[in-house]
Amino acid sequence: MPSPSFVTEPARTLPVYGEFDVVVIGGGPAGLAASVSAASHGARTLLVERYGFLGGMGTAGGVTNFAGLYGRKNGEMRQVVHGVVDDLLARLDALGGLNQPQDGMAGRIRVRSYDVSAYKCAADQMLVASGVQLLFHAWAAAVLMDGQAITALVVETKSGRQAIRARRFIDCSGDADVAHFAGVPFELGDGHGSALFPSTMFRVGHVDAGPALAAVGEFKAINDLMAQSEARQPGRYQFPRKGAILRPQKNPAEWRANVTQIRNAAGTAMDATDARQLSEGELEGRRQITEYFRFLKNEVPGFADSAIIDIAPQVGIRETRRICGAYMLTGEDILSSARFADVIGINAWPMEMHVDGAISWGFPRDENRAYNDLPWRMLVTREVDNLLVAGRCASMAHEGQSAARASGGCFVMGQAAGTAAARLEEGAAFAATDVARLQQVLLDDGVYFDR
Repeated sequence: MPSPSFVTEPARTLPVYGEFDVVVIGGGPAGLAASVSAASHGARTLLVERYGFLGGMGTAGGVTNFAGLYGRKNGEMRQVVHGVVDDLLARLDALGGLNQPQDGMAGRIRVRSYDVSAYKCAADQMLVASGVQLLFHAWAAAVLMDGQAITALVVETKSGRQAIRARRFIDCSGDADVAHFAGVPFELGDGHGSALFPSTMFRVGHVDAGPALAAVGEFKAINDLMAQSEARQPGRYQFPRKGAILRPQKNPAEWRANVTQIRNAAGTAMDATDARQLSEGELEGRRQITEYFRFLKNEVPGFADSAIIDIAPQVGIRETRRICGAYMLTGEDILSSARFADVIGINAWPMEMHVDGAISWGFPRDENRAYNDLPWRMLVTREVDNLLVAGRCASMAHEGQSAARASGGCFVMGQAAGTAAARLEEGAAFAATDVARLQQVLLDDGVYFDR
């Protein structure tokens, strides 16, 4: 590859899009919860989203289910993530887009699938009802700083490059873009040149539901069919990984497929912060989909007359930058069902490590409390006074992030961040937040702590 060349961009004066109390960057679960919570507590709030719709990986990445809302307590599976997400679930249900809970892993996990289009509409309704202002098709490009505070966010839009002023910012970008621009230290992936491998999601329609449900109604069944096919016909299919997740949607004639695994030229996980790798990964994901779909039609009961009805708008990213904040959630915190004095809510998803060629799971050791607290400190940076980071790019070690990156934990982080941003005293730093007061407000707003 030729050596990089450079050009100099002339300085220019930017128009100010607006001035706000709170600006949230990214409209996934964390960003939805953050913006709704901030606006609900009286802050003039703007949500900046690079697509023309909300939902993050749940829509743009084609995930199609909420993971981590449910956890086992004293042997019983129950919903342990509450608050803003309850409003979203109710709106989804009213639109006819919410499925009943689906259990897997011998009853150790429970997910809630939804219709992607309904999710987009329900999210719109929720934010508009809360008074959140929305700026779609805008990409965070830089920040302007005054000492240890961000004074403005620079965004690229179809109206050109603009600046947005605010008193407080919440980075829910997934890639810690804003924190990175502001100089907050971070870790990228697993620290050894790889990360949780990404996947391009797709949906299959026109499935004969009866035979399909009988053949692959359990999570493990599709893996068995893949292994049997490999044993009978070595080399006929190139499976990108050993484990697959193939599940019916609300309409059992439509199924979601989570089967791909995107590598770069070096054989490690594609780095979604690298523009070249991201572009190559989009091509590779669709190549793997066509290969895997050939297996579905030829080998899996109920799929002979099926068709691919949707490929996600982008490759699904599990891990890129993770900030190094006031506390980093660890894998041991997940396995030990950790409790924290500065708890802001619950993570109920186990460690889900998408490693080279496979998925490795790590469940909490205490089956009577198979979930852990999430601490306030994982949202707080040491370097920037008026910035919080929530979602998959919050302060977590590689193993801890494999669990808390799920949508349940992201809703929790976002609600705490938005609530704190709206209620923080003028001129105060987030590091000085009265955590006990914040916790009481979160409890009053329906968040569950398991105290």
